[in-house]
Amino acid sequence: MKLIGEKDFYKKIMIIAVPIMIQNGITNFVGMLDNIMVGRIGTDAMSGVSIVNQLLFVFFLCLFGATAGIGIFTAQFAGKGDNDGIRYTMRMKLFVSVLLTVIWILVLNLKGDALISLWLRGEGGTGNISETLASARSYLSVILFEMLPFAISMSYAGSLRESGETMLPMKAGVIAVIVNLAGNYVLIYGKFGAPALGVVGAALATILSRCIEAFIVVFWSHTHTAKKPFFAGLYRSFFVPPDLAAKIALKASPVLLNEFLWSAGQTVLSQQYSLLGLDVVAGMNIATTLNNVFNIVIIAMGDVIAIVLGQELGKKMKGKKALLEEAFQLALFSIALCLVSGSLLFSVSGRFPMIYNTSDEIRGIAAGLIRMYAVFMPIYSFENSTYFTLRSGGNTWMTFVFDSLFIWVVPIPFLIFMVRFSSLSILPLFAAVQLLGLIKCLIGFIMVKKGIWINDLTQYTSSV
Repeated sequence: MKLIGEKDFYKKIMIIAVPIMIQNGITNFVGMLDNIMVGRIGTDAMSGVSIVNQLLFVFFLCLFGATAGIGIFTAQFAGKGDNDGIRYTMRMKLFVSVLLTVIWILVLNLKGDALISLWLRGEGGTGNISETLASARSYLSVILFEMLPFAISMSYAGSLRESGETMLPMKAGVIAVIVNLAGNYVLIYGKFGAPALGVVGAALATILSRCIEAFIVVFWSHTHTAKKPFFAGLYRSFFVPPDLAAKIALKASPVLLNEFLWSAGQTVLSQQYSLLGLDVVAGMNIATTLNNVFNIVIIAMGDVIAIVLGQELGKKMKGKKALLEEAFQLALFSIALCLVSGSLLFSVSGRFPMIYNTSDEIRGIAAGLIRMYAVFMPIYSFENSTYFTLRSGGNTWMTFVFDSLFIWVVPIPFLIFMVRFSSLSILPLFAAVQLLGLIKCLIGFIMVKKGIWINDLTQYTSSV
């Protein structure tokens, strides 16, 4: 099997990947600056915001799962040149996104305090539990208003990317994060005559940036219908051919369920680590914030794999052998990029935590965790590549087993046991959990090599 592709192949990859990397890079970089700004207020404020963001992470991943599951079809319809098919998928994205948003707002309104308190059961360390809870409550009460514009923006931006338009979502994201950064500076610290609102100011700045991003992608989409015809008549009706709707629901539901269970699993892991103390909560927040900036390669390559392989499957121009070669070439390229990214992450691991207004204990935990993230980045990359390869052909129940079932059956029980019955500190315990990913890599390699993901999903009946 040929593991190195032609020059044009990598040029195609980078044309798709670079705008996504830039958008995600700027977004996560500004997210890091947000975190630093809140961290300058103090450890309690930083920890409170990080706990709420952990809850929102589950919502974001549910939304991603819903739109990406439907996006499997969008990418294949784009490869086929079927604008009606893309329009139908767009309608389903919007319906599911709004429904999920309403459900999550209700859940967080009714159960927010109880969920936040799950992270406040360990020893206090240098943090104050009551102050952390108060900061989390204040932040959550406002940040809920970002959820609807974010859902709309994700639905539109996903369809644009899946149909080959990666620049516009990137530009909208860049503008949004600049607004967010400026808003944070003004509203958190009370600059230019504005009141100093602390964590509430951070939430308000985020809401403003989400609204601007949504406006840009929606406005552009509906004023460029000559370039993207599937946006024309999008709201003329909400019709989706029943057989296509059923087919999408069958394939997309496991993706939504997978993202919910996987993100919920990550949240459970975070909560279990928090039982080691509030210092661990703060340290993990600092480490995760920096890791997210360097993780843009993994995120972008996941999108690239889903788009490239999805479009190739829709075109039906390549045989199984050629598709398998492309899948492994994409995975290997992702790993190579992550070796570079991981090395850079490791090199700044000691300096970055010093920026925060927190204790030396927390800075030490953060530095150690950052180094762990750097070392394990190639493993994360291969896991991600195999997941998106399997998903590109609509084998969503298999990805559900591969992703969600694994985290609930292997790492979570292992961590629960170790937290309760071992005396390991956070760093060796975190390393032990990450090493379990090697099992997932082996399973993913076998599943991709068998070619069970190679399927065409674009057949449907268009009559009402």
